[in-house]
Amino acid sequence: MRKRWLATVSALAAGVLVLHGAPVRAADHADGPAASADPSADITDVFAWMSADASRVYLLMDLVRNASATSKFSDSVQYVFHTTSRPAFGGAAAAEVDVICTFNAAQKIQCWAGKDTYVTGDASNASGIVSADGKLKVFAGLRDDPFFFNLAGFKQTGKVVAHAASALTFDTAGCPQLDAATATALVTQLQTAPDGGPAVDNFARFNVLSIAVSVDKTILAKGGPIVGVWGSTNRP
Repeated sequence: MRKRWLATVSALAAGVLVLHGAPVRAADHADGPAASADPSADITDVFAWMSADASRVYLLMDLVRNASATSKFSDSVQYVFHTTSRPAFGGAAAAEVDVICTFNAAQKIQCWAGKDTYVTGDASNASGIVSADGKLKVFAGLRDDPFFFNLAGFKQTGKVVAHAASALTFDTAGCPQLDAATATALVTQLQTAPDGGPAVDNFARFNVLSIAVSVDKTILAKGGPIVGVWGSTNRP
């Protein structure tokens, strides 16, 4: 039986996925004290993309910035991928379909995809575990943090923007209007070190705990090919 919990969201990240389009990513690193004090419930990234044949949706939730071999998923947290689907951008959304995972103290996982697809077991092996109907596959364990973050370049870009802020003009949506040369300079700075050298990945030395899910798209796309994805961690 699927458990329904009354919960509060302690961390989240979101994105939108077109089932025949590009992947989406959302990130949330280096949180404040409350989230950092509960690392097993602290989401760093949520990723979503399609398989090459567009038959499956891949969902990835990373947790515990700077995880180690002793890091564990919590046995009192619900790890949830929330999804909605619609026929087109701006169209009416179908009912939310969730992929919900929980762990026990021995790190055995249980995952539900929608109402009927379920899998349980030790998902720490790289090959993962698969539901009886083959529509849900899950891996959960320690992985290298896949997020590339050029911190020095980002900070330098921020300084450039702050210096130019008083001279910027904005369109009706509140977005700054930049000429091509300025936009190119900012993008270049985000991709390089402040001195123009190669960018340094400040997360290269970090690991995370990952929950990786492969779901048959028919489970998630009942309302159409536009799927919105966000992740949350919840306590009862």
